[in-house]
Amino acid sequence: MGLRLSGKGQQSHRMVIFLAIFILMMLFFLYCSNNSNNVTYIPFHVVINHPLKTTDLKKWAGKDGYVAVYGNKSMTLRYHTCALVTSSSHVLGSRAGEEIDRTECVIRMNDAPTLGYEADVGNRTSLRVVAHSSVFRVVRRPNELLQHTDSNPVIIFWGPPNKIGKDAKGTLYRLIQRVSMAYSNLSCFSIAPGKMRKFDGLFRRETGRDRQKSHSWLSTGWFTMVIAIEICDSIKVYGMVPPNHCVRKPGSKKMPYHYYKPRGPDECLTYLQNESGRKGNHHRFITEKQVFARWAKQYNITFIHPKW
Repeated sequence: MGLRLSGKGQQSHRMVIFLAIFILMMLFFLYCSNNSNNVTYIPFHVVINHPLKTTDLKKWAGKDGYVAVYGNKSMTLRYHTCALVTSSSHVLGSRAGEEIDRTECVIRMNDAPTLGYEADVGNRTSLRVVAHSSVFRVVRRPNELLQHTDSNPVIIFWGPPNKIGKDAKGTLYRLIQRVSMAYSNLSCFSIAPGKMRKFDGLFRRETGRDRQKSHSWLSTGWFTMVIAIEICDSIKVYGMVPPNHCVRKPGSKKMPYHYYKPRGPDECLTYLQNESGRKGNHHRFITEKQVFARWAKQYNITFIHPKW
């Protein structure tokens, strides 16, 4: 009888310890959940104490990095002032359209429209930077996207050389070539394979991490910012949020990822999911913005709507 009671006592003791540990773990998770918006966010891929090497992006300029899709045109763009209009919903309500249209060069990304949004984003386009994943959306409605362009608009396509390279001769390349041939005043270029490798090297130098090993995809914003620095003496960026923007307090207003897709995914949710993703390939939006903040000090870059 005494042995049986002792066994029950040990079982009860173990149960009490288990319950105590379970309760402590639940309290810990609740605490982390309630305070996750208040901690300082450390970007996924910037190596702590990574020795920064100065990159002179102006030296990247030149026709060798860009291949004409049709004809023998050269990429010789050069401007004093540029407006880089992002696709973020933060541009909505900015009433910056007239200011943007007065800028010497207006740069847009992918299939971001102007029709219906002129008051906030303007309607002129000098240069459009398009990812290989957005080619179908762009060529599907070229008349709309080529309205109110400058007299000689330029589109730069970026992506894997085996998809949009001149030697690929695949579906995407043929679509790009068809658009370039249909609009004689339009100049279409793809980023050369050698320059694509340089973009990978730039990411590694600026973040301390290898892009492929870290399962990172460079965003269209990354390519567009580098190109803008190459060709512009002064850049105003419209709608880009600072790196710490998504460290928000509970109840903060959610913003659509794209200004032209009001029912699309939340911007910060998209940023945080991509930044923390470990499996598969992800855009490291927050890390890229930290690099942009450093570049703003090297080059004449101003961020507005929001201002930072």
